[in-house]
Amino acid sequence: MARIVVDPITRIEGHLRIEAEIKDGKIIDAYSSGTMVRGFELILKGRDPRDAWAFTERACGVCTTVHALASVRTVEDALGIVVPPNAELIRNLMFCAQYMQDHVVHFYHLHALDWVDVVSALKADPKKTSEIAQSISSWPESSPGYFADLAKRLTGFVNSGQLGIFANGYWGHGGYKLPPEVNLLGVAHYLEALEWQKEMVKVHTIFGGKNPHPNYLVGGVPCSINLDEANALNSERLAYVGKLFDDGEEFVNKVYIPDLLAIAGFYKDWGAIGGGLQNYLAYGDLPTNGYGDPARFKFPRGAILNRDLSKVLPVDGHDMKQVEEFIAHSWYEYSDGDQTGKHPWLGETKLAYSGPKPPYEHLDVEKKYSWLKTPRWKGNAMEVGPLARVLVAYASGSKEVKELVEFALKKLDVPVAALFSTLGRTAARGLETILVARWAKEFLNQLLTNIKNGDTRTFTKEKWDPETWPAEAKGVGLSEAPRGALAHWIVIKNKKIDNYQLVVPSTWNASPRDPKGQMSSYEAALIGTPVKNPDQPLEILRTIHSFDPCIACAVHLYDEKGRYIHQISTF
Repeated sequence: MARIVVDPITRIEGHLRIEAEIKDGKIIDAYSSGTMVRGFELILKGRDPRDAWAFTERACGVCTTVHALASVRTVEDALGIVVPPNAELIRNLMFCAQYMQDHVVHFYHLHALDWVDVVSALKADPKKTSEIAQSISSWPESSPGYFADLAKRLTGFVNSGQLGIFANGYWGHGGYKLPPEVNLLGVAHYLEALEWQKEMVKVHTIFGGKNPHPNYLVGGVPCSINLDEANALNSERLAYVGKLFDDGEEFVNKVYIPDLLAIAGFYKDWGAIGGGLQNYLAYGDLPTNGYGDPARFKFPRGAILNRDLSKVLPVDGHDMKQVEEFIAHSWYEYSDGDQTGKHPWLGETKLAYSGPKPPYEHLDVEKKYSWLKTPRWKGNAMEVGPLARVLVAYASGSKEVKELVEFALKKLDVPVAALFSTLGRTAARGLETILVARWAKEFLNQLLTNIKNGDTRTFTKEKWDPETWPAEAKGVGLSEAPRGALAHWIVIKNKKIDNYQLVVPSTWNASPRDPKGQMSSYEAALIGTPVKNPDQPLEILRTIHSFDPCIACAVHLYDEKGRYIHQISTF
């Protein structure tokens, strides 16, 4: 039996370590460890609740807007603030732009190279690549000359002894199955997606002033509507938003989805690998009748246990018996012991590091081995993310989702069971991107209709004055980050934050075992995964990357003893 280590395993943001035990060519045990700690909950204590979004949004430069959205919602929930319809629509549009950009970036820049062999592309016939490209899509950049130029550039990288952005990879690994021509197509669209993604996020700069970390506002959004004012949301800017979404939908439908289906067709065996947990959780999002009516969300809210798609269980962030965080294997301590769970309103962030100091060979998994806490829903380990959202929507009876799922299964000629896999997880992300691109245009049309009807409100002053607040208030803000269920919980006392807890997607998926020994998503998904070459564990990358791991917001700057280090004054 061999124990191998992949550290870091993410392509986007590090601090995630995977250790796996392999016997007879398959993983029989696995451990996921977040190896960095920060302290957002500690940083926020004592601050004005209305400022929390600006801090929590900096938890990640990738998810960018979703932490701000969850934060303003948790404060609005605590204080009973209802935002105007236009503000909800603008938040939805920013949400949709984030999903479209993030999912495309994940597929091409964080996950595709687990399936696409860059060096193999050097052997491709550009004419054949062009024929393949034109057979699956009407995307204009598909001539033989286009692919010939790309192949020449790629050859130049290799001949120079440097692969540039493609330098790190298990190129030539026996697990790669794509013919050279499809590999060349994947490399071409990898580069095109780099250019496209920076255009899509301009939606955030129009509504929020900048990207990453656009501005948000408790009570609404920080932009005013005036069709004739140069410094407001005017006709020109709204028309540009429409063009950005049109262009984005075209790229999704003519590049991302055809590539996803084409590549998946060579890896159907991965429809039976990496399933892991049988429980799925989605908080839902994209309100169509206000945030207070989750029954009308585009992404439904609910939980599925034991892969039973006949039943969607209700989820309530206010119910203190539903979500609890455990620390039996996390480098924290609770005042009443390590075996108990705490609802986030009662949550504690007290560091208790007693683990190995780098460099070290292996984690001591019998003790504490991660900076991530371990959340559970009614005691169950849950998978969150695109697959969870698609399954909850499918089981909730969403016609749009059912049609897309059935289309994909038929196109790939795989059974429904293939959804519960590494391949299914990757496909679900693409399918929901089609929907989000479609829904964004609906939201924009609704916004334009409201404006034409004379409604230009984007903010409410209701309960903005702290003098109107109760002495104590509690709230929760639920959302769906691209990587899955995201929630912020707040306790406000005497107009200041008394407690603030973030339970983020990677906390659900990447956390260590709970006191019962139950694995979380990453660890469970790796069990049974075949590994052809332990020195090049490509298969581990495929399954973990299918979750789109990003650990920045999951490990909540102190030194290893939790001591105060430094303070920066701003003026």
